[in-house]
Amino acid sequence: MADPAAEGHAPDRLDLAALYAESEIGQMLAALDDDLVGLLPVKRRIREITAHLFVTRARQMMGLATGTPTLHMAFTGNPGTGKTTLALRMASILHKLGFIRRDHVISVTRGDLVGQYIGHTAPKTKEVLKKAMGGVLFIDEAYYLHRPENERDYGQEAIEILLQVMENQREDLVVILAGYQDRIDTFFESNPGFRSRIAHHIEFPDFSDDELLAITCKMLEDSQYRFSPQALGLLRHYIAARRQQPNFANARSMRNAFDRMRLRQSLRLFETPGLVDRTALATIEAADISPSRVLTGLKSGSQEEHGDHHDTEEAA
Repeated sequence: MADPAAEGHAPDRLDLAALYAESEIGQMLAALDDDLVGLLPVKRRIREITAHLFVTRARQMMGLATGTPTLHMAFTGNPGTGKTTLALRMASILHKLGFIRRDHVISVTRGDLVGQYIGHTAPKTKEVLKKAMGGVLFIDEAYYLHRPENERDYGQEAIEILLQVMENQREDLVVILAGYQDRIDTFFESNPGFRSRIAHHIEFPDFSDDELLAITCKMLEDSQYRFSPQALGLLRHYIAARRQQPNFANARSMRNAFDRMRLRQSLRLFETPGLVDRTALATIEAADISPSRVLTGLKSGSQEEHGDHHDTEEAA
């Protein structure tokens, strides 16, 4: 968005709809709706934030007073609910609106910021901040930054550096903290400086069974696979059973399940004599799902069915 006020001739009125269309933000939000299944309250919050920033730009163009908006955010929810994916989309929107210089996200965890010995943490944290400057710093499982039960923990040093940068350079860096809701709340209670600097708290709900089914079908479509009718029916049973088991990680678990289905399909085709056609190569059959321990009722806990036991966040 150009800024006529900066050129000394602020307009009396603006066509927000036309400016909205010119900015490509409308297409970006439409793509968000089309590409991501569910997450309706999250999409609503992203639209609200975007609208506010768009109006802030319009106010600047009209010569009205505007301060530097605080854009730091907290994304809370269970694993596999799309927090990393939304961080990437948010970075693109902020860049397109001109609130960050670079359309990029640096994703880190405690190990990228906190050192192992005295004098190690500050340079590590500052190097990460240098890489992220001008864009978005996404800190996954932010509550692990400081472990008060460990007297030799150096996480507090990283926290102090982050807080200083979040306040003094908020016009050039957006920080997004991510993790479980209850742990983030506890972290904020022990580190109130973070809570006071976070302008937007967005909670990511778990996906429903129907949404998980749609997400899995989209994964297949994007990879040029499809389910047979029998496999699709069996998948519904798989989803209902899997989400009741430990370490369920929403879309991430379905991604892992899809990967295992492809392995089983490949072995099935490899061991089947005769010619194979395009349809066979693209079709996931019930036989590629039914051996799962989730469905056979065998004791859980194997690497096959619980490869997503770590709580680290991934794009969903």
